[in-house]
Amino acid sequence: MNVQYFEVAPAVGDSAPVARTEFGAVRGTREGPVSVWRGIPYAAAPAGPRRFRPPRAPERWDGIRDCTAFGRIAPQDMANTVPMDRSLAMGEDCLWLNVWAPASTADEPRPVLVWLHGGAYCLGSAAQAVYDGSNLATTGDVVVVTVNYRVGALGFLDLSSLSDEFVPNLGLLDQLAALEWVRDNIAGFGGDPGNVTLFGESSGAGCVTALLTAPRAAGLFHRAIAQSPPATTVYGRERAARVADRFLELAELPRSRAGELLTCPIERIVQAAAVLIDEVPLQAPGTLAAAPVVDEDLLPGYPTDRFRDGRSHRVPLIIGTNKDEASLFRLFRSPIMPVTPDAVNTMLEQVQASHPDLSPDRVAEITAVYPDLAKPRGALAMSTDAAFRMPALWVADGHSQHSRTWMYRFDHATPMLRAARVGAGHATELPYVFGNFGTFDHDPTFWLGGRRQATEVSGRMMRRWLAFAAHGVPAALDGSKHWPPYHPESRETLVIDTVDRVVPDPEGDLLTAWGERAVGFA
Repeated sequence: MNVQYFEVAPAVGDSAPVARTEFGAVRGTREGPVSVWRGIPYAAAPAGPRRFRPPRAPERWDGIRDCTAFGRIAPQDMANTVPMDRSLAMGEDCLWLNVWAPASTADEPRPVLVWLHGGAYCLGSAAQAVYDGSNLATTGDVVVVTVNYRVGALGFLDLSSLSDEFVPNLGLLDQLAALEWVRDNIAGFGGDPGNVTLFGESSGAGCVTALLTAPRAAGLFHRAIAQSPPATTVYGRERAARVADRFLELAELPRSRAGELLTCPIERIVQAAAVLIDEVPLQAPGTLAAAPVVDEDLLPGYPTDRFRDGRSHRVPLIIGTNKDEASLFRLFRSPIMPVTPDAVNTMLEQVQASHPDLSPDRVAEITAVYPDLAKPRGALAMSTDAAFRMPALWVADGHSQHSRTWMYRFDHATPMLRAARVGAGHATELPYVFGNFGTFDHDPTFWLGGRRQATEVSGRMMRRWLAFAAHGVPAALDGSKHWPPYHPESRETLVIDTVDRVVPDPEGDLLTAWGERAVGFA
């Protein structure tokens, strides 16, 4: 029997869909074959006294609420942000999400994909154009949700050492609130709350791997995809307390007046955080100022340890990295990743200092895998592996003990990206996953051609991701190369390129050199 899960608002016209949530009705827009709702609040504004507190349910409303425009971008340094429409406003009322759903009727509820954006835990928004869910929704007959959440000082700076007024891991708590909203409301948009895939990229993927080990996330999602997750970028409370003290200095507040952070202008917090976010990775290469912390509550232990011990949620997982992750950071001279030989050497010295059990011989074994470490390309390779590739392998090794896991490496690059020595750099897979390539004038990655091949690669990648969301197996069902599950003994990996291929253990001796126990900063 065909079912229409949301209705049309006759007062507005035949193209305005209306869905019911537990907080009130929401009106979206009809865009071709897709119904879209933008800026649906899943939590109340975390402002004023609630600025550093967990999210609360939004106030209910009467009538029909227009949800046709993005909400406020989470407070962040707009001078150093990711590509975004500059007309979008920044503000603390930033806990909202977007929904894309096929406008047609369906025989049964549709699979749901919930996206967590990246941005080094300090940048980004669900309003970025590359995350438009229209193509995914129509290609896979699925419901797509993209989540806006607190970032930077407000989302991932642990200030709980200053007073009880501050709570750690607020960005993760926001994401949990959004997942609870999906569980309780997505049926009104035609989605199946019993079939939710959580997926994300970069820090968004780091949130996915963290939530895979968070007891409170149990049952809120049923499959997971982690694209380039910095899974070891999770810190301890002592380190977080030192960063919090430095943040107070930059905000020009003594410890006794830390409570003023609840009432001061938000610009003061953003400015102090911007300095801190640049400063920390320069002083301690390979680390970030803002990131999840082991708080013994939401995150009871380091995620990579919990994966190793078989304590991640029993859900199917796709995980992978891009071949040339670090190249983009070199191109933009970003301090977020160490991309010079000096910075990489400093990172290794500090890793060894924070791991007394990591002997000089062990460090020598690791560096021996990188014969060009004194050259920029060797430094880029080491940085890629330390930040992304090894964390992904450690997660896959642990998770595959109990749940089916698939590993990929994204190698595809357009002629322009190869010429610019970016290759398959960090985040370059995003338009392939969402099917959102820019126009010729606005997408320089195609200035030397390659759009046809990229479209073919994107089609295969989307079909695999969508099959995984629908059935828990990334089988494209279109004659594409069979993608076998990952096993730690053989490390089968799908290399995604012009022609996909399955390669056993494509990283060779990496895991042997680095070891099976995750190496990161405490």
